[in-house]
Amino acid sequence: MRPQYEVADIFRKYGEEYRKSHAMNGDQHKVMAAIMACRTSRLGGHQEICDKCGTIRNCYNSCRNRHCPKCQTMTKEQWLEKRREELLPCGYFHMVFTVPHDLNPLILHNKKVLFTCLFTAVRDTLFAFAADPQWHLGGKPGLLTVLHTWSQTLVDHFHVHCLIPAGVLSLDGRRWIASNDTFLFHVKPLAKEFKKRYLTMVESRIASLILPENSATYIREAWAKDWIVYAKKPFAGPEQVLTYLGRYTHRIAISNHRIKAIGNNQVTFTYKDRSDNNKTRIMTLAATEFIRRFLLHVIPHRFMKIRYYGFLANICKGKAVLLIRRLIGKFMGVISFAAETIREKMFRLTGRDILRCPHCMQGTMVHGAMLVPVNSS
Repeated sequence: MRPQYEVADIFRKYGEEYRKSHAMNGDQHKVMAAIMACRTSRLGGHQEICDKCGTIRNCYNSCRNRHCPKCQTMTKEQWLEKRREELLPCGYFHMVFTVPHDLNPLILHNKKVLFTCLFTAVRDTLFAFAADPQWHLGGKPGLLTVLHTWSQTLVDHFHVHCLIPAGVLSLDGRRWIASNDTFLFHVKPLAKEFKKRYLTMVESRIASLILPENSATYIREAWAKDWIVYAKKPFAGPEQVLTYLGRYTHRIAISNHRIKAIGNNQVTFTYKDRSDNNKTRIMTLAATEFIRRFLLHVIPHRFMKIRYYGFLANICKGKAVLLIRRLIGKFMGVISFAAETIREKMFRLTGRDILRCPHCMQGTMVHGAMLVPVNSS
């Protein structure tokens, strides 16, 4: 059986070389350290003992870093449970707002400011279109937005995924106004408005930004380009919406299962070729280049990469969701897993009983002694 390679293995083997030859910010240092320590003795943990055969195994704590490939499954499932409570009995649209690569150098030097501008431009664009009578809505939409910063080959590719219920709440808050069944807004005017709003915000902040060489050229070229907004048909039902959310919200730049080989100062991984019907292909990079690309996607500390707007904003969505369900007047059945234990949840997700003894396959592993963190340095 082929060994399972991990991002942590790459950091352990080539991270020191990378640190000596590349500048890293504090966030990147912390992410690298967390991923290497995840589920090792450095974080401590506890022992588990089989109640049948006495087999003992060590279970080490997770780092819980949002960039760690091993720490997203349970976080994602817990988050999805909360989203189940907020679903509406209507269609949902998926839109993607993408920034052209001309602006990548400027964004990389000013992540926090220009990511915030990106969210704001998406929100304001969709709000303006939802309120415009020509689109036959004239109300407030609900938006769930997620920032992604990568392509399949780990290069910088800045875009925001949006999940949008197919309708708006009237401005007086008394009516639900359903949208067209097949589209929400035309994407070409949407893209033009998005470009105008984003670049205007960037230019208004230019005096406070870190400006790489040729920044004026990057902005000028971005103005000259046609920007792209992608839109899909509405999802058929709530469960499809949750499937979508699970794919996008807690995804990181690369998952461990895509890494196929590590050695000879190189890393080999799979990617989907978007230009050729998503065919799976193989790419090999120098290990330091792989690390550089991975660390490109470390977002600033405490920066919120999932944001809610309109009637889904945190301050009002509890009441708004109940009101809209009543206004739509349709029954909506969604399976809830909120009462599941961790053991039950992991069995549902992986088909593996995490407390079944791996030795005798009969007993149950029970909690034993605590393991204190070990400082390997």
